[in-house]
Amino acid sequence: MFSRRIQQRARQLVMYIVQPLARSGVTPNMLTGIGLVLSILTAVVIAQGSLVLGGWLVLFAGIFDMFDGAMARVQNAATTFGAFLDSTIDRYSESIILLGLLIYALQHPNVHDVVWPAPFEQGWMVTLIFVSVVGSLMVSYTKARAEGLGIECKVGLLARPERVILLALGLITGTGIWALALLAVLSNVTAIERMLAVWLSVRRSAHAQVAQSSRQQSHEQNDTSKPEQRHSIPYTTLNTGTDKNVQSNPRPLPSSVSPLNEGIKHE
Repeated sequence: MFSRRIQQRARQLVMYIVQPLARSGVTPNMLTGIGLVLSILTAVVIAQGSLVLGGWLVLFAGIFDMFDGAMARVQNAATTFGAFLDSTIDRYSESIILLGLLIYALQHPNVHDVVWPAPFEQGWMVTLIFVSVVGSLMVSYTKARAEGLGIECKVGLLARPERVILLALGLITGTGIWALALLAVLSNVTAIERMLAVWLSVRRSAHAQVAQSSRQQSHEQNDTSKPEQRHSIPYTTLNTGTDKNVQSNPRPLPSSVSPLNEGIKHE
């Protein structure tokens, strides 16, 4: 993740741009649709071979992706469907841009404007683009699935802002295949990180539930043993009192006692 200071500066810049648009009647969903069109335009530019211009458009499209959320906050119009639509369109936008790069790679068997030591550059690019698409989708899916289970999952090296900047810098500097290699590896590493984070969270929750259940059973056993002790105390007191009464108030002997009993008594 990039530093919060950079993200905060970017949000402030976006807010300055969005506030005039909010007064003009533009809605967040309209900005989401414009962002999709911009991603399609970026893919077309990349497919035609204008990689540097395509890199700047990738960067601009990534910044523009923040506009719809900022617009929703300014207009106080954030909705559940709007958040769902924005997340879905983001997946389409990212895949479409990589599709444009794939078309470019298929049209150029020997890519000369990227640095790569392997002889089969086209095959490498196609493979890396495919792995990058899978990794990018899995990063988003693991987060969405975890949140659907009630688990917060924001860990990982390469979220969407990092992926956008990495791809844009690779296209602008002419090292696109190296950027694709990093994107392919780190996006899947991020997906694995999130899977491990969810597993650890579920494991901690299970241990906490087991500990709570054992404590509850222990309390229940203590509660069931206390009434028996309370009943036994009066019973003992009653017996003790009865014995004292018996000793202090002996029954009188009958007046007619046999001579044998009298002899035993006097002995």
